[in-house]
Amino acid sequence: MSNTRFATAIHIMTLLAKSPQDWLSSEWIASSINVNPVVVRKEIGVLRESGLIISKQGKEGGSQLAKSATAITISEIYSVVKNTEVLGKKNQNPNPACSVGKEINNHLNDLFIETDQLVLNFLGNKSLQEFSDQFE
Repeated sequence: MSNTRFATAIHIMTLLAKSPQDWLSSEWIASSINVNPVVVRKEIGVLRESGLIISKQGKEGGSQLAKSATAITISEIYSVVKNTEVLGKKNQNPNPACSVGKEINNHLNDLFIETDQLVLNFLGNKSLQEFSDQFE
């Protein structure tokens, strides 16, 4: 199973950060990511709903960052598109008669929450500007 939502979102946001005055079209962004523009439009919709980007329709339309790249953290982007725990999913039906099976999900839940918080804290110390400055 491969989930590229975060990679797609950070790619979109980096392109917008590199061209802050331009309205970038989903087709142009999709050509950089090498995906169908529908995939980009879906993620743009999610990023727009979260307040990270703004968009306008029409021939001169496209998307821009809603605020400065220095004011956006990587953890914000991650939180918007995250759809699973960092460590994956728990087993749905462990054996309740097993000494491990009956308690595993309780202990995994704590581990998952702790790991997710570590990731958010790590990414929260990095701005989109810092990330995008790596590119020429």
